[in-house]
Order: sequence, then C-alpha cells, then structure tokens
Amino acid sequence: MQFFWTFFWTFLLVQMVTYVVSSMIGTTFDFVTGSILAVAATILVFVLSTIIPEPKGKEGLH
Repeated sequence: MQFFWTFFWTFLLVQMVTYVVSSMIGTTFDFVTGSILAVAATILVFVLSTIIPEPKGKEGLH
C-alpha cells in the first residue's frame, strides 16, 4: 500500500507541475510526458529511500 500511495501523490504532483510549467512557457499540456516523468520520479524516490540509511536513535521517533 505504501508503494501505491507514493505513486499516487507523486503522479498528481508531477502532473500539476507539468501543467503549470507548460502553461508558463506557452506550450500545450502533454499528459503522456507528465506520466513518464511521474513514473521516473517515483522510481527515484524509491531508490533514494533505500540508499539513505535510517537514523540510529529510532526509539524516540514514533
């Protein structure tokens, strides 16, 4: 479920950024480009979360 929600929110945020940027530079909004960028961003988030180590003092972080 964690992977689904990460992809869901990344997908929404990347689509919004794609829409705003395309509007600012005066081009048409392309859903496919936003989708490809969303998948790439989600994979990047998953890779970074496995690379970055967890903090040592984990007992106090509830």
